[in-house]
Amino acid sequence: MKLAEIVEKLQLTVRTGAGFLDREITRGYASDLMSDVMANANEGDLWVTLQIHQNIVAVAVMRSLGGIVLINGREPEDATVEKAEAEGLPILVSQMPAFELVGRLFELGISGI
Repeated sequence: MKLAEIVEKLQLTVRTGAGFLDREITRGYASDLMSDVMANANEGDLWVTLQIHQNIVAVAVMRSLGGIVLINGREPEDATVEKAEAEGLPILVSQMPAFELVGRLFELGISGI
């Protein structure tokens, strides 16, 4: 499923990387521990987290993730926005808590396997 379709269906707000929403997302990964994401997330995954600092961009780029969704209406820090724009990385914001967002992603066919 294209990231743009996920944005539309889940009413996500695009904070960065608006020009890169044509990415195909088939899997997701939810974690707030960057070491966990570095060890276990796969290329193209959509990462669900509450972290908002610029290190999330470095981890996402290193793992070639498809994008990041911030939960609970959390907004990325200014430095995070700048770094994500420079890297062409979509950062999206959801008003939902992690549990609900992951469930909705699963309903759309995005699994962790």
